[in-house]
Amino acid sequence: MASQPLTLSYLNRDSFIHRLTGTAKLVFFFLWSIAVMITYDTRVLVCMLAVSVVLFAVSKIKFSDIRFVAYLALVFLLLNNLFVYLFSPEYGVEIYGTRHLLVQLIGHYTITTEQLFYMFNMTLKIITVIPVALLFITCTNPSEFAASLNSVGISYRVGYAVSIALRYIPDIQREYRQISQAQQARGIDLSGKDKLSTRLKNSAAIIMPLILSSINRIEVISNAMELRGFGKKEKRTWYVLRPFKRNDYLAIAGAILVLTASVAITFYDGSRFYNPFIL
Repeated sequence: MASQPLTLSYLNRDSFIHRLTGTAKLVFFFLWSIAVMITYDTRVLVCMLAVSVVLFAVSKIKFSDIRFVAYLALVFLLLNNLFVYLFSPEYGVEIYGTRHLLVQLIGHYTITTEQLFYMFNMTLKIITVIPVALLFITCTNPSEFAASLNSVGISYRVGYAVSIALRYIPDIQREYRQISQAQQARGIDLSGKDKLSTRLKNSAAIIMPLILSSINRIEVISNAMELRGFGKKEKRTWYVLRPFKRNDYLAIAGAILVLTASVAITFYDGSRFYNPFIL
């Protein structure tokens, strides 16, 4: 049976992004996220989305490697737009100050050009951040990620916990597949042929062994860390921490430039929202 790509795990590739230090990638992601969060300017978001697509292509990470997470993000995106519309169907009208009615639905539910434009910008914001976030996770070694968190002032205990969590994600996926295949070999059907209630019942044959193995793994790791005196010192050194090079400075400078441009373009007229309805 062909192995499926692991979700949210480090993927070692020979690319420009992989060769950047973890600290540079962390700072870039932080500044990039701020630039996206502060703006609702469609022009800025479209340009940033184009840059994120280019970065994804440069990283040599394939869509098949992150397909499952991308589909989850798509579901979240659809739900986010749905709930925004349900709770505030004319929020776009309030923001842009005009009202172009397209469809009158039941009660106060309407479809306006302003609301669609606002939801389009919300969608742009999310899909602009997601590729960079996935690149940061898949292109950064977990140990280097922990070192980068510590280098920006976060406690190494927190960084180490994050590192262990990231390392554990592919392990638990691998164990889930192994247990699932073992149970199917014993005649337990987990396919979509049975009823939902039957599949949920059969899934317990996977969940319980997975929980027990996870608890056992946690105990082994915690005992090993305690025996080595982890946490007694206020500081620690990192084997994988690398010094900054020219490309790291260029990456951070590029993020600062993007953030500066985002702020300047967004607030040049005193508003966060680009309004094409008032010319």
